[in-house]
Amino acid sequence: MTGAGTAAGLWRGNAAVAAACRAHPFVTALGDGTLPQERFAAYLAQDAFFLEAFARAYAWGVARSPDAAGVHAFGRLLGGVLDELRLHAGYAAELGIDLAAVEPLPATLAYTEFLLATAATGSPAELCAAMTPCMRLYAHLGQGLLPALVDGHPYGAWIQAYAGAEFEELARELEALLDRYVRVDTHGPAAAAYARAMGLELAFFDAALFDAALPDGQDGRR
Repeated sequence: MTGAGTAAGLWRGNAAVAAACRAHPFVTALGDGTLPQERFAAYLAQDAFFLEAFARAYAWGVARSPDAAGVHAFGRLLGGVLDELRLHAGYAAELGIDLAAVEPLPATLAYTEFLLATAATGSPAELCAAMTPCMRLYAHLGQGLLPALVDGHPYGAWIQAYAGAEFEELARELEALLDRYVRVDTHGPAAAAYARAMGLELAFFDAALFDAALPDGQDGRR
């Protein structure tokens, strides 16, 4: 990402964490298609739980937005998350996963509780800062993995969804809101929220690789 706004600066300031996510063994294996299917299925279940909280945080954004531009933008962003949840539901149906039966891991709960607390009590700038890393990071990962995508890739739909122009447009819309709402007196809290979210993204991948498991009777097999 390039640019001179707050969002661009925060992305650059957290570049080391973003690079660690891109080089993470989970992401690398997902990208080259060698990630075991049961590991992807367990990750997918945790991510669906996370995305439901992400959608609720966007709904908080609609309700607490200080202007009409925010109401409309948060509404569009909420629609984008619902599209992501449909992608996850399609994968879950194919893999035989009951998403309603999944128990969130500590890493998942840490992230969702942080997002929802920020949405309920933080400023609009803090909310945007807490949510932007997920959007920008996943666009970054999808676009980075796309060039090596081959026919028959087991996770091709996932990569294409996050590499696509529609997802990039949503990420930029959230970044524009972040730039809109950050003032001198809110930059510090917003920067802290952004850094916290980036760290939670990396912890989420750690958990996906080492901790995530499906409920009994759900093995993620086609």
